[in-house]
Amino acid sequence: MKKQIHNPFILALKAHNLTVEIHQHSAYQIVLSNDTPFTSTIAGQKNERIHGFVIKPHVPHFCMAEKGTLNVLNIEPYSTIGLELSGRFDADQDAIVFHTPAETNAFLATSKDTFDIYTIIEGLLSKLPPVQYDERVAKIVEYIKVNSSQQNITPQTFADIVFLSPSRLAALFKAQTGSSLSRYLLWTRLRQAIYLTLSEKERSLTDIAYDTGFYDLPQLNKYMYAMFGMPPTALKHNSDLIQVY
Repeated sequence: MKKQIHNPFILALKAHNLTVEIHQHSAYQIVLSNDTPFTSTIAGQKNERIHGFVIKPHVPHFCMAEKGTLNVLNIEPYSTIGLELSGRFDADQDAIVFHTPAETNAFLATSKDTFDIYTIIEGLLSKLPPVQYDERVAKIVEYIKVNSSQQNITPQTFADIVFLSPSRLAALFKAQTGSSLSRYLLWTRLRQAIYLTLSEKERSLTDIAYDTGFYDLPQLNKYMYAMFGMPPTALKHNSDLIQVY
């Protein structure tokens, strides 16, 4: 039996008046202006008055957007949507830069005047063939959604839920999503940690780390920086980062 599941591998932030230091991360990143052109330096090359870019993982870059609003999407590189993005780059290309809204529209296959988060995600997902997920994969996704904060989850935990061997389940999950189970679990925990960091700023980051399945704050710091290029403190104390989807 086949089921549809929501694509889980996009983490989106809306930011205004954003300036970040040079950094790199493990995710594909899409940054689009919703109103005012901005400046970004990518792999040492300065791009002024651009309307957006898509950047490969592990490419050093920073942004300056002293006015206006930016939509920032981070995408798991080994997910189905991440693999689709990888096919749009030339072999020696680190980034795709949009100098005009028309170029952004062409990339997303839309005709919008502005680009909100949902328009961007819709445009990205439209590039993917429809997938009906095996009910066992959907069951694991639902389990992780509910139980990702548990620290004792192992490959055998998942295998026991759907009565498959760990190796068979791992192969099935990766074939359908493009991502390993461990990466999916980490991505889910990071999304929840970011959501709590932004929505409950009075809470300590140590508590948030523990409540989202990390062993301690240093482990959360490590994975947050590796995936998104910034520690959770940068989110908590930067009021410009205003929403997570």
